[in-house]
Amino acid sequence: MSIVIFLIILSVLILVHELGHFIAAKKNGVMVEEFGIGYPPRIFSIKKGETIYSINLLPFGGFVKVYGEEYHEEKKNDKKNIKRAFINKKPWQKATIIVAGVIGNIILAWFIFTYLSTQGIYIATNNVRIENIQKNSPAFFAGLLKKDIVKTIKLNNKTYNIETPNELISLTKKVEGQKMIIVIERENASLEIPIIARKNPPKNEGPLGIVISNTELKKYSIFEAPIIGLKQTFLYLKAILLGFIGLFTDLFMLRKPAIAVAGPIGIAQYTSQAVKYGVNSIMEFTALLSLNLAVLNIIPFPALDGGRFSFVLYEWISKKRVNQDFEKIVNGLGMMILITLLIIITISDIFKILK
Repeated sequence: MSIVIFLIILSVLILVHELGHFIAAKKNGVMVEEFGIGYPPRIFSIKKGETIYSINLLPFGGFVKVYGEEYHEEKKNDKKNIKRAFINKKPWQKATIIVAGVIGNIILAWFIFTYLSTQGIYIATNNVRIENIQKNSPAFFAGLLKKDIVKTIKLNNKTYNIETPNELISLTKKVEGQKMIIVIERENASLEIPIIARKNPPKNEGPLGIVISNTELKKYSIFEAPIIGLKQTFLYLKAILLGFIGLFTDLFMLRKPAIAVAGPIGIAQYTSQAVKYGVNSIMEFTALLSLNLAVLNIIPFPALDGGRFSFVLYEWISKKRVNQDFEKIVNGLGMMILITLLIIITISDIFKILK
């Protein structure tokens, strides 16, 4: 079931992405030769106007075949439709068509987050709440309880305000073995509780033995939901973008990446985890994947939308087209590198499962 749901999610994300290209191409007067659901071989097709709408055998997303999509195809253009070829459109029109897929994925995430906002969505706050207490931990013996809100930490005559989980985690790791005062809010009352952050805590437990979060479940009206959904979309979009920047920085500096990278097999595993928590969890996971796909595609790397956008940007600024042979070679190399990376990541995902 998880695999089926994963394939459905993947298909929806790719279809939305390609639908963005399709709509933008039509709006800018570019001929769309085919809009396909799935990938060939073709099972069924119908031609409406100038476009073939097809259903294909491999049910993984879809594709859009735009007339005159590559510069090296220019010689194939006939005189009748030469003005409707993608390569002969103005740079701003090309840029619009290229980024439309990314925008489609962002809009999909916004719609999902808008709906989830009406059902109940976790919103980041400045309150660090204790979600769980591990048995026989410093927090357990000190008398900390679930739903306590950590406000400050008093240590060595200094007071540290706690507004994020990372602040609390970082501080307690630095003061392992030391006594401190943790100031909490419980039922609108402020309490000071002495506690010692233990050294060498058990695996998957921190120095205090607590599970913390700075999110809160809230429901919004249908009038508030679009704004909240938009905020959530850009909040996650920013986090994902920073994550990619951090990833490439680590790779450039030859450091082990601080974030995990997953391919189709890894994502399928995460899908199975989301399935356990119900429909809303699956929808949220879909929104996050959609934003990841948007950010990944806009990276200025050959064969991705971002790489094609870079060529158009060069044309826009210089008023000159990129050398056709150069573009063809670069895109080919880019595709080879992407396939190689996908294979490496997939092998890594398999080893993780076996481990």
